Amino acid sequence: MNNNIEAETLLETPIEQQKIEIVERKGIGHPDSIADGIAEEISRNLSKMYLEKHDRILHHNTDEVQIVGGQATPEFGGGEILEPIYILLVGRAVTEVNGKRLPYKSIALNAAEEYLRDTCTHLDLDRDVMMDCRIAQGSVDLRDVYDTSTSNANDTSFGVSFAPFSDTEKVALEVERYINGPLKKDIIEVGQDIKVMATRIGNEIDLTIAAAMVDRYVPDPDHYKSVVEELKSRVHDEALKLTDRDIKVDVNTADNYDNGTYYLTVTGLSMENGDDGSVGRGNRANGIITPFRPMSMEAAAGKNPVTHVGKLYNLASKLIAEDIYEEVGDKVHDVFVRLVSQIGKPISKPQAASIQLVVPEENDYSKELQKAEAIAEEHLENISDITDLVLEGDIQVF
Repeated sequence: MNNNIEAETLLETPIEQQKIEIVERKGIGHPDSIADGIAEEISRNLSKMYLEKHDRILHHNTDEVQIVGGQATPEFGGGEILEPIYILLVGRAVTEVNGKRLPYKSIALNAAEEYLRDTCTHLDLDRDVMMDCRIAQGSVDLRDVYDTSTSNANDTSFGVSFAPFSDTEKVALEVERYINGPLKKDIIEVGQDIKVMATRIGNEIDLTIAAAMVDRYVPDPDHYKSVVEELKSRVHDEALKLTDRDIKVDVNTADNYDNGTYYLTVTGLSMENGDDGSVGRGNRANGIITPFRPMSMEAAAGKNPVTHVGKLYNLASKLIAEDIYEEVGDKVHDVFVRLVSQIGKPISKPQAASIQLVVPEENDYSKELQKAEAIAEEHLENISDITDLVLEGDIQVF
């Protein structure tokens, strides 16, 4: 057993029994989420290119995407974009090997464009977006490249996660996915920029939803109001499938119908009109923002999936926490996992791995603690499996 793995019990009020809980989910069209998505898609495509050409993932980090909001004049029935959105691709990557240049810049630009095309369906990439790639680094000799089978941490950092999700956390995440998923077939007026703030007070979960409306599908104020009411009703019904708690839903509370203020957009995105975005300012690696839970400020999106612990440890801690809860959840309330690396040391051997089981009472939990440590040990020994999950897009990173 790795002697740096320590499991212990905690006696504290579990999240579901606390009086207040706050959870945020920034949807896929939020400018911070778009920055995350572009950064991650570039990293995945660079990784695949490196593997194809050199049988290994070369060093890169593309986690500095910046979005500068444009200017638009949305109107009922259809407005226009006045100034395009500016997207800057920033980061570091191996640009040539043994003196031979690699197509890193075209890979990055194509990946970003494809991501926007798939995610932001009302965005005209030729008209509405300016993109600039400033990713750079330099050349390497393959003899000096790290061996991915014995990867060492490239940073001293930590990853954090927990399990299981509370009702409020599940509702915040799944409501956004519902709006940006199945509901789109029925309510085409709603764009991709969705933000869900879930506030639980006692037994009631209040959902405050900001939903950008696509102006070309909204001919007049009455139609807008009807869409808001339908969205509230449909979200309320969907949320009730996820919890037995009471649900209250508010949509676009900044609207002021008397003053003619409506959340109208040309593209369904707030970044068309001044809202900026950056990697790492949005959802954590588990897809939500949870001020009542342990969190890392580290951005996972765009970091290389081989040696960057800012990515790997946040993803690994999530998988470890989920597996531990699945194994011992009948005996505990919550599982917290924290992993910390030491730069230059093997990723599979963290400097410390903390596992905390929130238990209902003082008792003998030695068997559960042993199981927890064994699960963490197995995940760490096979941490390279996360690289494959990332490359195939089979694991959430924001």
